[in-house]
Amino acid sequence: MGRGGTTAGVRALGARIACGLVLAFVQPALPAAAMTPDWLNSYETAADAQQVKGATSAGAEGPRLTPGTYIDTISAGERKFYRVGLDDKSNAYVSAVLAPPPGGRVGATDGIRVSLRSPQGAQCSVTNDITFGGATPLPVADYSTRRIGKGRECQSAGDYVYSVEWIGSSGSSNANRWPVELKFMTEPGLKAGAVMPSEPTTERSRLPEQVKGPTQGASGGSGFNDATPVGHGVWHDRLNPGESRFYRVPLDWGQQLFLDGEFGDSAVTGASAAAGLRMTVFNTARGFVEDAEGDYRGNPTTLSLSTAPTAFANRVSDLDDRSAMRFSGWYYIRISLDQRLTEPLPVTLRVGIAGEPQDGPEYDGDAMAAGFGISKVERAAAQQNALLDDDDDRAEMLTIVGVVGLVLGTMLVLWLVIWGVLSRRSRRRRTASRTPWKPRTH
Repeated sequence: MGRGGTTAGVRALGARIACGLVLAFVQPALPAAAMTPDWLNSYETAADAQQVKGATSAGAEGPRLTPGTYIDTISAGERKFYRVGLDDKSNAYVSAVLAPPPGGRVGATDGIRVSLRSPQGAQCSVTNDITFGGATPLPVADYSTRRIGKGRECQSAGDYVYSVEWIGSSGSSNANRWPVELKFMTEPGLKAGAVMPSEPTTERSRLPEQVKGPTQGASGGSGFNDATPVGHGVWHDRLNPGESRFYRVPLDWGQQLFLDGEFGDSAVTGASAAAGLRMTVFNTARGFVEDAEGDYRGNPTTLSLSTAPTAFANRVSDLDDRSAMRFSGWYYIRISLDQRLTEPLPVTLRVGIAGEPQDGPEYDGDAMAAGFGISKVERAAAQQNALLDDDDDRAEMLTIVGVVGLVLGTMLVLWLVIWGVLSRRSRRRRTASRTPWKPRTH
């Protein structure tokens, strides 16, 4: 075979290999991208969370927690106890997220109660009950706090007792053992002699106009750990029956949050029964701030809420929704749709951040490293974020491009290897078939 024949053969072989590789790589990828997603995903726990097993009585020696994230389980009516080591300088926040498995039913009065007590038995903060408020499972969360301040309880160092209790009627269809995620955070105190910052200089009752601008896709996460960052602007998502989605918004000192959640459009023609909608805000330490509720009956529905501006001084307020706005950092939005609806619901989330950033407190330590505050890089990433929407058109295209790139790269390597091998064989055959040259003799 001549060199031209060898090249043609290699090309034909390369084409057959390319087809085989495309079929092998691309065919499995396309159905996965086109399939309806399994939206009833379980709550995604923190990647670095440690497994613990809380004691079942206050007198028992429960596991000792240090700042970090932990995973345990809890049963209906059960109460778990843990030890939390505190100094006498830091503000402490210990939260719990009760995350029932998706797809079942819960009792409307089921939920969690968290408590933090000093070594002397004093209650460190007001205990609130956080319940599901309906039959659809969704992650619920709240925290207990120890705040440093004159005349307050719980000011000494030592091992405090933190407890998490599953309260309610236990009328759940899958109420065996549920995961509970604990997070322990410590906020530095103020420097000696530092004056507590004053209240924000400006506070709006409403935005002067509706948040406008180009709509960006933002596919919400399953919980606090994978919450999608969003900034000031208009964001689109799709909320499926029985689903909760989480987003996080950066707020600096003196800034406040305004939210409009617009649910449903012409793509949804009706609902067999009123489906419950909920939009909830949690603070940086996963403490409940406030929420808005409504029913979807087949027509577009809007839920709106606003927060107080973030301020260090808010922590002394007697109003729970203002007291919770005590940090600079990420704030979390959860939107939920109960499972009575039978089709996905389009969502437009208008996020408004009002107020100029103001000076924060003089911390006696690195608040950012402790999880409080927001960096310029994180703020820019949230503002410029443009995640894929649930239609998955762009996701499918990116999958195809990535796979085709992999296939072409693999084909090129294989083609070069095969071409080199066949070319060397062809040269050897041509060399072997030639008659060696000899000088003529007369």
